Amino acid sequence: MKKYVYMIFVAFALSGCHIYRAYHRPDSIKVPDSFRMPDSVACTSADTATIASLAWQEVFTDPLLQELISYGLENNNDMLAAIEKVKEAKAALMTSKLSFLPSLTLAPQGGVSSFDHSAPSWTYNASVSASWEIDLFGKLMNAKRQAKVAMLQNMEYRQAVRTQLIATIADYYYTLVSLDEQLAIYEETERNWKSSVETIKAMKEGGMADEAAVSQSEANYYMVVASIPDIKASIIQQENALCVLLGNTPGVIRRGTLSQQKMEIPVEAGIPLQLLASRPDVRSAEYQLAGMYYSTNQARASFYPQISIGGSAGWTNSVGSVIVNPGKLLLSALASITQPLFYRGSNIAKLKIAKAQEEQARLNFQQTLLNAGQEVSDALVIYEAAEKKRDAREKQIDALYRSVESTTELMRLGSSTYLEVLTAQQSLLSAQITATQDRLSQLQAVVSLYHALGGGRDTTPENDSSQYKNK
Repeated sequence: MKKYVYMIFVAFALSGCHIYRAYHRPDSIKVPDSFRMPDSVACTSADTATIASLAWQEVFTDPLLQELISYGLENNNDMLAAIEKVKEAKAALMTSKLSFLPSLTLAPQGGVSSFDHSAPSWTYNASVSASWEIDLFGKLMNAKRQAKVAMLQNMEYRQAVRTQLIATIADYYYTLVSLDEQLAIYEETERNWKSSVETIKAMKEGGMADEAAVSQSEANYYMVVASIPDIKASIIQQENALCVLLGNTPGVIRRGTLSQQKMEIPVEAGIPLQLLASRPDVRSAEYQLAGMYYSTNQARASFYPQISIGGSAGWTNSVGSVIVNPGKLLLSALASITQPLFYRGSNIAKLKIAKAQEEQARLNFQQTLLNAGQEVSDALVIYEAAEKKRDAREKQIDALYRSVESTTELMRLGSSTYLEVLTAQQSLLSAQITATQDRLSQLQAVVSLYHALGGGRDTTPENDSSQYKNK
């Protein structure tokens, strides 16, 4: 009786140490509640709603893009592999939970023997054996907790793949429609400049231009003609990349136009009060830290005894060398306690390794938070810069259109040279392409911000890790 009292006393004494404690975020982890933002965003009143809380259909409203994202979520190979990882982790958790239960083994045996031509004698043994490890010092409990956070980490990995996939499909799609816009600009410029060449040639025949003007206009025209095949090749390459991302063979992608892409999202209202609460990589990094914490606890538990209880029951007609018929019931029971003696040095080394791995996981979690804050800040800055440039760029293009028309008309009247027309045309083309790139940057900044804040989460109960925290 005294032994049992002593064991209970030891168990309560150990409950004050780390072996039985659940993971809590270390005080040394610095979690900022804000990050560097552009002045125009920082001056607004932030709320708890973030752009990440919006469903991806609310952010990416182009119907053709929505079709691609839906298809990709169902057929992308990385996504399918991530789903299988979650299934694997759930099975591992189930295994760790079952380790608390006794293990049962049914082992029926039978045989026949004969000595010196004597009558054969039949023996049989139908037994059931059981063994049960008593988890007095938290070894199995910490293994189960570690398996649980490993499952949660894999669920966050799945969410990370999902978020990355949505963002990448949107990014590829916007790049495609931007390339389409650039191709349209070059093709329109090619037609206009071809007309200019014909005009210059006519002016030469009328004595109003020289051969140098004709050569310059032709060179300018062929520069644009030579650029078109490169853009077409880039479009095909981008289509191929998107098809492969979707899990398809390369082919044509149905898509809208750049002007149809609307992003009517109040980015200012999307600044979270609690930094990056939905980012799967942040959650995954903390689950990794929790897993290392429980691994350290298991290493600590190795210093304490392992207690097991076993037994068997069966029906047999063979007891030693005696055979009885009918058979009799046979019962046995066994209890054992194993205290590590010669493995203490090895256990100390394992504990040091576990502590070092836990510290690495803590540093990784801290760095993940820092990287996440940088990504959000960068996306906001790019979005703001593109937004500020848009109005000025439109005014620049309008002015350059007028410049091309004016210099062309002056050249026809003999008051201007073709060099001025050429300069105005090249400036207009450059501004049009830059405006397209600015618009693409703005769209990509929203994609980056949505990704950086962990948007696109699957919140269905079976796929949301928060549903499993208290189970």
